[in-house]
Formats: sequence, structure tokens, C-alpha cells
Amino acid sequence: MQRSVTLFTGQWADLPISAMAEKAAGFGFDGLELACWGDHFEVSKAAGEGGEEYCRSIRELLAGHGLGCWAISNHLVGQAVCDPIDARHESILPGSVWGDGEAEGVRARAAEEMKRTVRAAARLGVGVVNGFTGSSIWHKLYFFPPTSDAEIGAGFDDFAAKWGPILDVCKEVGVRFALEVHPTEIAYDIHTAARALEAIGHHESFGFNFDPSHLIWQGIDPARFIDRFPDRIFHVHMKDAATRLDGESSILSSHLAFGDARRGWDFRSVGRGDVNFEEIIRSLNRAGYAGPLSVEWEDSAMDREYGAAESCEFTRALDFPSNARAFDASFESDEQADGAKTR
Repeated sequence: MQRSVTLFTGQWADLPISAMAEKAAGFGFDGLELACWGDHFEVSKAAGEGGEEYCRSIRELLAGHGLGCWAISNHLVGQAVCDPIDARHESILPGSVWGDGEAEGVRARAAEEMKRTVRAAARLGVGVVNGFTGSSIWHKLYFFPPTSDAEIGAGFDDFAAKWGPILDVCKEVGVRFALEVHPTEIAYDIHTAARALEAIGHHESFGFNFDPSHLIWQGIDPARFIDRFPDRIFHVHMKDAATRLDGESSILSSHLAFGDARRGWDFRSVGRGDVNFEEIIRSLNRAGYAGPLSVEWEDSAMDREYGAAESCEFTRALDFPSNARAFDASFESDEQADGAKTR
């Protein structure tokens, strides 16, 4: 049986959930990965009084279009749990989390909102919350001024202290948190992902929302990430990226906005970049991953409705189930059958 193909609604939050569901069904998707911004999934409604009825209404809306939901995502609030807070965060956070903007208060409120998100997911009947963690040490990436391992270790300790209680709520209600390994997070590649797992004591509720687009431009083979953490792949994003280093452009993107042709890399519609999705499917099969393949569509040069429909078709055609028996097993059977005849 092939995996469900879903659409992440984060890049479509300008549309109401009713319109988003109708469009996604028309594009050919099996379901939605609901973003916790816009009106797609409102944590305050789901976690508060009357939350059961609100969640029921979301399920009924989706079902009316033949859609399911297997994950929700609260990247924006999760980012603020460990980040050094500055004015940029105000634009991505709910007012109740931002408050007066005092950094420690923002981080504490963000952590509490992530706990509510986990409880809201359980109420909706969804087993995975995707998101970001933020990081107190991302800005120390280059190691100049000289940065000690103790400083980096303190950053991973800070992550564990802030996210441990959130993960305990996950365990309590039977929901798993999937970090999207990504620049600006506590884990952004294979080595930092391993260190994050170690820091959190390999908590059973902590794993990854695998997204190859954030690995490929760093020079990492995305399939090897799956092979390294097969039991921690809780969710999968189908998203592509391409590098175009021409002797002037930089892999660090030169402080240029997404879509600027001078950048050294950029996101592409699924199947139109550098990601080898064939190898990813094979790695997911080895890992036994049976969850959805969720298209996160981002391509600054393409119409998003065209891109979403094309990405759905591409993903569905690409996916295939693993083989239950060796392709040459029939040869052995034939030999055994021939031997039986000669006896």
C-alpha cells in the first residue's frame, strides 16, 4: 500500500481552511498537514473549552472533501522556545506568546504554547506535531570569535532543559514531536541531530520531520540521514532545493531574499531541484516508514497552484511499496521443483 500524499498548509495560510481543503482535494491530495497559524488549526480553540467540538468540525470539514490529517505543525511558536528573541519574532508569534517582547517571558510562553499544541493534537486525534526548536547557539556556527565546546554544550543543555517538559507532555498524551532539521535549529545536519538526541536522553517522543531541502544545499546526502536515524523519522516533507554556485554566488546566500537569482541556492518545486527522491523512497522503505509524504511547496519562480498539483502527481508516481520477497526467490523455487521431478 502506498503512503498518503498530503499538503502542508503553512505556505497557504492566507486562505481560509475551507478554501484550502477544497483546493487540496482538487489538486489530488489525500490530506492536509495543518499549520497552527491562519485559521487552519487554532490551538487556543482546540485546547480550550469546547475543543472537542472544534476538533470534530475540522475533521468533518476535511472528510467532506475526502481528506485526512495525520500531523499538525507549529514551527513558528517552537522557534521561540530556545531562540535569542529579537524584533523579528514578533511577526511570527501570536500576540499572547509575544506579550511585551521580554525575551525570557517570550520563551516561557512559547514553551507553554507548545504543550498546549501537543494536547490539542491529541484532541484532534493526530499523533505527530512537527516544528522547530530554536537554538541559543546557532549564531555561533562559525566558531569565531573562538567558541569553546563548553559553550556549545551549554546550548544543547538549554535545549534539553526547555524541551524536556514539552516532550514529557508528548509522552503523557501519546503524541510525538518531530523536529524539522533546519538551519537556525538545535539540529541542522546529521552530527547535530545525533547530539540533540543525546542531549535529550533519546527521549522516546523526540524525532525528526525529515525534509531533504534543508540538507541538500549543505552538501549532505538526505538519504543517509534516514539511514542514520531510521527509527526517528516521525514525518516526511517532500521539498526540493537546488544550488547554483556560479563563482560569484555564495552557499551562505549573501543576505539575499529567497527567489533572488543571485543566491547560491534556493527552494524548488518537488522534482525540479537537486534532491534524489528515488533514493529517499528506498531509504524510507528500509526504515519501515509508513506515514504520509507531505508536500511543503516553496518555489519563488512558480505559480503555487500549478506547483502543488504537479508536486502531488510527482510524489504519488514516485512512491512505491517495499518488496516482501527477493526478486530471485522464484529461481530457487524452480530449482527445487526441478529437483523434485528428477527424484
